[in-house]
Amino acid sequence: MRSTTISAMDIALTCSVLTHPSQFPPHVWDALRGEPRSSNIVRAHATKAVGQNGASRAARIHSSDTWVICCTPDPNPMLQFIVSCIDGPLGPYPVFIYTPLPSDRLVAGFIQPRIRLIVDVLRNNVAPERVFSVFALDPLADAFATIWMATTHVLPASQPIYYHAKFMHCTKATFKTSGQIGATHLLEDSRPAIIADAQEVAALCWGFAAASEPFVLSMEVALEEALLLIRTGHVWVHTVQDSDTAPKITTIVCATRNTATVSAITKVYTNPSWRSRGYAERLVRYVCEILFTTKENIVLYVAHNNPAAAKVYGRVGFVGFSSSENGSVDSWKEVGFDREMVQLGHW
Repeated sequence: MRSTTISAMDIALTCSVLTHPSQFPPHVWDALRGEPRSSNIVRAHATKAVGQNGASRAARIHSSDTWVICCTPDPNPMLQFIVSCIDGPLGPYPVFIYTPLPSDRLVAGFIQPRIRLIVDVLRNNVAPERVFSVFALDPLADAFATIWMATTHVLPASQPIYYHAKFMHCTKATFKTSGQIGATHLLEDSRPAIIADAQEVAALCWGFAAASEPFVLSMEVALEEALLLIRTGHVWVHTVQDSDTAPKITTIVCATRNTATVSAITKVYTNPSWRSRGYAERLVRYVCEILFTTKENIVLYVAHNNPAAAKVYGRVGFVGFSSSENGSVDSWKEVGFDREMVQLGHW
């Protein structure tokens, strides 16, 4: 572990560079547990890393992962920002930035000197080509991208806004156990995916990625993802059939980021040939019912330019999440960098 201290606007801030979440001090875990919904991305990844078996401690500590923890200094440190630059099962993840601070506190004068410190620390520990995008609350993503590009001379992607979404959550209190969905003559079923579903699930993973430029997948990698999701129990399917045909998978829902009390729905996709029939709503509701047997909250992101999906989630019981005192729904943004200058990952 290596620490750097800076005074910004008369407020001291200490940044620690770590290679594994097992090195997190207790107050960092306390902060992540304090708001388990908005911290879901970094907490789920950290929790998974700590809980993984089979790898030696030395292998974990000397991995390529980088975590930057920014706190107020002793004697009573408080987490202000946590940054992860880590690898996932299909390749490197974007840089993720989380703060427990209310979103309406994230004004330029407050965040810029702190993000500048984060950029300086990250630049000293991570190659510029590793950082292909950043995902964070809007003002954090914008500030990081601007300062990172000025520091590293990496250019923005030709269309730099990869994803722009509002953050939603569902609780047992807001969950709607039934909806107004029309009847059909087809036999329908919602269930966990099994290995025999791998090819059909892979086709839907491929379709989801094809609509998520630049994170497209080959069919070979889509099959790898499908098998991983099935083996870990993180994907569910909705099927239909008539009396003369075998069941066809119309829709998949994935929930891949899990902590003690929160699950995140990370992928919802319906084959274009089966859309506008309520299948996504049925399956999302079914998955939520399962997740609520062990979780208190379910979270997801929905793109601002996808009102149809937002309506589906609203009918299931998802509502906008706000970390601000004024009640405005949190908005998150992924900003990408020039693909000729970085090595694209996947999430």
